Amino acid sequence: MGATDKDERPFNFAGDDDLPSDADEHPTVSKDIVSDALLMVRAFFADVRFSSAIPAHLNSTDSYSDFFRHFLKVRSIKPGKISCLLVVKPPILNLYGGMHGGAVAAVSELMATACARTVVGKEKDVFLGELSTSYLSAAPSESKVIVDGSVVRSGRSLTVVAIEFKLEESGKLVYTSRATLYHLPPASL
Repeated sequence: MGATDKDERPFNFAGDDDLPSDADEHPTVSKDIVSDALLMVRAFFADVRFSSAIPAHLNSTDSYSDFFRHFLKVRSIKPGKISCLLVVKPPILNLYGGMHGGAVAAVSELMATACARTVVGKEKDVFLGELSTSYLSAAPSESKVIVDGSVVRSGRSLTVVAIEFKLEESGKLVYTSRATLYHLPPASL
C-alpha cells in the first residue's frame, strides 16, 4: 500500500482488477488535485490501459526491440549508414492518428545501435547513453517513412548517430533524433 499522510488520499484506477500481484494496489494522490483533474487522469490511464498487466507473450527478454523491428524493412547498409522503410501501422499510432513519439524514439534507438555496429569493432558492446528527438510534424497512419541513420562521430569510447525520418511520398522531414552510444568495455585512458 502506498504511503499516506494528511496531504494524500487513496486513488483507484479503472481496471485495477488487471493489476499484477506486485503492483501498488492503492496509489495515493495529493489532496491539492481537484476532482475533475483526477477523473481526467483516471480516464487517461484507463484508455491507455496503464493499469493492465503485461501480456505473457510480451513479458520476455527483448520483446520491445522485436516488436519495433517488425515495422522496419532495411533498404541499404553501408559503413556508418543505414536506410530503412517504415510503414506506420495502428500498433504504433498515438491517439491523434500519427506515429507515437515513443515509437519514434524506439526506432531511433534501434537505428542508432545498428549504425554504430557498422563501425564499432565486434569486441565492443554499445549501449544508449543519450537520445534527443525533435518531433517536427506527424507521420500519419499507413504512411511510408524513410528512416536514415548515419554516424556523425565514432571514437574509442562513444559513437554519435543522427537519424532522420522523412515521408517517402513528399520527402518532408517529420522527426530527427541524435543518439550517443557508449562503448563497453570502456577505452583505457
